[in-house]
Amino acid sequence: MGDVVLEMRGISKYFAGVKAVEGMNLTARRGEVHAIIGENGAGKSTLVKILTGIHRPTAGTIRLRGEEVTFRSPRDSQAKGITAIHQEVSTFPELTVTENIFMGHHARWKGLLVDQKAMRGRVKQIVNELDIDIDIDAHIKDLSMAERHLVEIVKALSIEAEIVIMDEPTSALSIQEVEDLFRVIRRLKEAGKAILFISHRFEELRQIADYYTVLRDGQYVGEGSMEGADVDTIIHMMVGRKISELFPKGDATIGPVVLEARGLARVGVFHDVTFALRSGEILGFYGLVGAGRSEVVRALLGIDRKTSGEILLDGKPIVLRSPSDAIKRRIGFIPEDRHDEGVVVNLSLRANVTMVVLKSLCEGPFINRSKEKALTAEYCGKMEVKATSYEQEVKALSGGNQQKVVIAKWLALDPRVLIMDEPTKGIDVGTKAAVHAFMRELAARGVAILAISSEIPEILGMSDTVIVMREGRVAGRFAKGEADSEILIKTATGN
Repeated sequence: MGDVVLEMRGISKYFAGVKAVEGMNLTARRGEVHAIIGENGAGKSTLVKILTGIHRPTAGTIRLRGEEVTFRSPRDSQAKGITAIHQEVSTFPELTVTENIFMGHHARWKGLLVDQKAMRGRVKQIVNELDIDIDIDAHIKDLSMAERHLVEIVKALSIEAEIVIMDEPTSALSIQEVEDLFRVIRRLKEAGKAILFISHRFEELRQIADYYTVLRDGQYVGEGSMEGADVDTIIHMMVGRKISELFPKGDATIGPVVLEARGLARVGVFHDVTFALRSGEILGFYGLVGAGRSEVVRALLGIDRKTSGEILLDGKPIVLRSPSDAIKRRIGFIPEDRHDEGVVVNLSLRANVTMVVLKSLCEGPFINRSKEKALTAEYCGKMEVKATSYEQEVKALSGGNQQKVVIAKWLALDPRVLIMDEPTKGIDVGTKAAVHAFMRELAARGVAILAISSEIPEILGMSDTVIVMREGRVAGRFAKGEADSEILIKTATGN
C-alpha cells in the first residue's frame, strides 16, 4: 500500500444550518483506487466539491502529504495537485484535443505567445505513456464519450495532478470502453496517482478498486479493503437496512397483447424489429451501445420517423407522430437522458409531476391548484421523493430523486404502457430497489412495461421476456430462465 497523500478528518459542511456532510473521514494513498460508495444524497458530491475548492468545509481538517491545507478556490485545489473528471465531461466541442487539455494553463513561449509545439509535445508524451489511441488534433465534437473521458484524464496529467477524482466515469460507456478505461486507470496506479472512484456499479468496483469508504445520509459509515469484501454488507452500510431482494419477484398475470411492432425499420439505424408486449409483462431490451435499442423506442413513440413497419395497439394499427399522440393513448416514456428529456430542471416538482396531465386538472381556463397539489403529493409520496417542498426546483434534487420525479410524472398519467430507457442509470442501489418494486407493482396492475437496460443483472432479474439486439436487428429472444449473462453477451456480440 502506498504512502498517504490525502487525509480528511471530521469534515462537516452546513448550508444555512442544514447538514450536507458531517464527521466525514477519508484517506487516499498513492497507487490506490479508493471507491467512494453511497446512495444519491449521501454526501459524495459535497465531498468532491470540498476537495476541488468549490465549497469550504464548516469544520474538520484536510491534509495533503502530511500538511494541513485550505482550498480557497478550484484553481487553488488544482494547483495543489487535485483534479476531477465528472460524469458529464466539460469540454469545448469546437476545439481540438490538445487545446482542450491545456485550456486554462497554456504553455507559453517566453511567457508571451501560446507555445503550440510544446503543448502538442507534452500531450503526445502523456498519450504514449498511457498507451492511449487518440488523435490529439481531432476536434472534441468528433470523439466518442469514452474518448472524451480519456481527454479529461490526459488533462489531469498535464497539470501533474496527484489525486484524480472520477465521478461515475463509466455510466455512458460500452463494455469494451470500460475495459479500455480500466487499463488506463491501472497505468495511473503504476504512476503513483491516488484515484478516488465514485460508482454505483459493484461489479466494476470489484474489478478496479483497492479500498472503499461508505457514506450514508451525509455521514461517514465505514471503510475497508475491496479484496474479499461482501457486497451485501456494503449495501447494508449504504442504506442502513438489508435489501434481500433487489429484484422483487413478480406476481403479475400476463394478459393479452397490448402493444405490437411488426417489421419496424429506420434506414441505416435498425431493421425488421418485431415484438409483442402484453399486459402485466416486463419486456427487457438488451444490447451493446449502438445496437439500436433506444432508436427503436424513439421511432415507436414518433420522436423519430420510421421508414417502414406497423405499430398496433390492442390489435388495431395506430400512427404515433409525436410523444403527445402516445400520451393521448396513455403510453408513457421514461427517457435515458432525464436532464434534457425527462424533467424541466428549472421548474418545481409540482410543475414536473403534473405537466402531462395538466388538461385533466383544468376547470374551464383555470388549473385547479388543490387537485394539482394533491396529485403531486400522491405520486411524490409513492416514490418517496426527498425534497424540502413540492415547490422546490428539480435541479436542486439529487440524481436519484430526479429520476423518482420522472417516474412520478408518468405514474400520474395512469399509463397502460410504460417504456423505460435505462430506468436506473446512475442511481444508487436503494433507489434502484424502489424503482424495481414500482415496476413490479405496475405490472401487477396490468401495465405493460418495455424496459431497456445495459445492466445484465437488471435485465435478467426484472424481465419476463428478453429481446437482445445487435447491429440494429433482433438477435435473440429468451423467456424468463432461458438465458444467463454469458448467453446474453454472446448473443449481443455475435460470438
